[in-house]
Amino acid sequence: MKLLLINPNTTAAMTANIAEAARAAASPGTEVLAVQPSFGPASIEGFFDEAIAAAGVAEQMRLAGDRIDAAVIACFGDPGLDAAREATRAPVLGIAEAAFHIASMISTGFSVVTTMTRTCVIAEHLLHKYGFERRCRGVHGTDIPVLALEDGGLGSMAQIEDCARQALARDRSGAIVLGCAGMAGLCAALQQKLGVPVIDGVAAAVQLAQALHGLGLKTSAVGDYAPPLPKAYTGWAAPLGW
Repeated sequence: MKLLLINPNTTAAMTANIAEAARAAASPGTEVLAVQPSFGPASIEGFFDEAIAAAGVAEQMRLAGDRIDAAVIACFGDPGLDAAREATRAPVLGIAEAAFHIASMISTGFSVVTTMTRTCVIAEHLLHKYGFERRCRGVHGTDIPVLALEDGGLGSMAQIEDCARQALARDRSGAIVLGCAGMAGLCAALQQKLGVPVIDGVAAAVQLAQALHGLGLKTSAVGDYAPPLPKAYTGWAAPLGW
């Protein structure tokens, strides 16, 4: 199968790191096509960044057309997820939604450890949107800038581990969800150190995308996820029109 991996920010080094994590999680026979928008923020650390990044996700889905079997949006805010699902019949997964589902299957309650404290509210909004607010016992920011994770998070390991330990004790959680695609490379080491399940949304989304494809399931074209209505787009968005 062909899996489109969209890094919604425009930092090539992070796209490469996320792609490496996705390929490590993918099954033999899954081709991971890693892309990033042609415009937008270098990192996503707030609502304004996310709004621009969502348009970038829509751009990449439009360019992909029907050449893919599934797609993963590799940013913990799941920017542009609903728009992407309108643009294709292939299954599209956000890494936050995927991670919440997996964490809820293996623990009675989980905690999220993310980057900037100012983005915790974005994760909290998603928890309510997806219906996991009762399963998540806390969202914790490390105040590590997203681009500080370009090395796969190795330079920030101690800080992330410390935040996770505090979250487990304070929240009485049974699992940790890593709240940034840039933390994907730390998952195995943190799980060994913490002694609890640690969920990386990139791996979770890749595995779930493969499962949906294997089941022959596609995004519904009925109702809310029906294709966009044909119309002209203007300015820089002109090529995105239907």
